[in-house]
Amino acid sequence: MVDEGVIKLYIEGDELFDAMLEAIHHAKRTVWIETYIFADDEVGQRFAKALSERAQAGVEVRLLVDALGSLFQFHRTLGAALKASGVKVRHFHRWHWREPFRYNRRNHRKLLAVDSEVAFLGGFNIHRQSSYKYFGAVRWRDSHASFQGRLARQAAELFDAFWRGDRRRLPNKDQQGSSVLVPNQTRDCRQRLACIYADFFGNAKQQICLATPYFVPDHRIQKALLLAVARGVEVRLLVPHSSDVHLAHWAANAVYARLLDAGVKIYEYLPRMFHAKVAIIDGERATLGTANLDYRSLFQNYELNLVSRDPDFCRRLQAQFEDDLTAAAAVCARRWRQRRWVPRLAELLGWSVRRWL
Repeated sequence: MVDEGVIKLYIEGDELFDAMLEAIHHAKRTVWIETYIFADDEVGQRFAKALSERAQAGVEVRLLVDALGSLFQFHRTLGAALKASGVKVRHFHRWHWREPFRYNRRNHRKLLAVDSEVAFLGGFNIHRQSSYKYFGAVRWRDSHASFQGRLARQAAELFDAFWRGDRRRLPNKDQQGSSVLVPNQTRDCRQRLACIYADFFGNAKQQICLATPYFVPDHRIQKALLLAVARGVEVRLLVPHSSDVHLAHWAANAVYARLLDAGVKIYEYLPRMFHAKVAIIDGERATLGTANLDYRSLFQNYELNLVSRDPDFCRRLQAQFEDDLTAAAAVCARRWRQRRWVPRLAELLGWSVRRWL
């Protein structure tokens, strides 16, 4: 078994889905998968068929979908067919009148673990919007990673713990090498990823590169970025030009002026919806995963990120970030200050509900 393999990066949904389905096809013992969105469309049907076939072959197949994320997309007929084939299907936090507020705490993790030997983690949901084959040139731009060995075993352990109700499990320290999987809520810290981001930004010496589809940072994160700029660190932020969640986009715009005035460079990705969640610090440390830089991901949802010091992985993430910037436009600080009252009003609305987006 590989103990410390290469971390592979995926930026195209079709390539990722083919690799995930291939891993599922060769599963001998377990296929454990959790996702925010599992749509009953062309992509979802491919996965449903693969999961059913493995379950019928005697492999233990568990599927955990978020109740809200997959609302109106994971149809009852699909769930019934999967269960009939032997797949164990659960919906995370279905709405219940006795516990209405738990519905607001979502499982935003996107993880596939096969036989504790290979795993996939990142921002891609299982839906046609991520596929060039089914959605065309306007498919979402996202990032995902696959890994084997120790990290894959960590992924399986974290999935199994979450499935069994232990939602604050953290890999043992003796399992941690140059890369580790980190959930945002652990026994010793209820906002672990926020702490990691703050540590990253606070210790940056030369450059911070951030990519996120929903940028609604709390005051601690904003302060850390502003202090980094004041130390002479170059801070570059890549966000989508057009978002699928307008309120989140308006909330992000509400903090642009302060950051731009301080010297943060903000770029908007132009070709299509940008959904990748990546940070690279000084080209030496990086994180990729499911967490956005917003209130919901850092303080409410269940998330999972890969945090790495692997030199090759950091280099590839950096190179991809630079490539994405060639398809982005810089936000001009002067023009931003001159925008009209209508967008300013929208920003105020978005910022006022930032904790609920």
